[in-house]
Amino acid sequence: MQKPTIQPGRPSGTSTYESEPALAFGQAVRAARVAQGVAQDEFAARAGISRSHMGKIERGEHVPTLPLILKIAMALGISAAELMSATERNLGTGGSTDS
Repeated sequence: MQKPTIQPGRPSGTSTYESEPALAFGQAVRAARVAQGVAQDEFAARAGISRSHMGKIERGEHVPTLPLILKIAMALGISAAELMSATERNLGTGGSTDS
């Protein structure tokens, strides 16, 4: 039996895609990168991924895995918690637990 190839993007077996969180995360990444004045290709290299994959993440076309989120945060020089807080703000939740 041949092993399936691992490809960036949605984890295998995932049948749904939630665009709002993906877009909010992408906006947070792009805003932090632009604020630092770093080009997308240089930033992708810092994070250890291809520029095209980084573009898809920033456009909300791919939902990154936890290890990739950690790499992105490290490349930005911020904590993953800060990146998630920015994502929550973009979603309009602000991290509030109130209904």
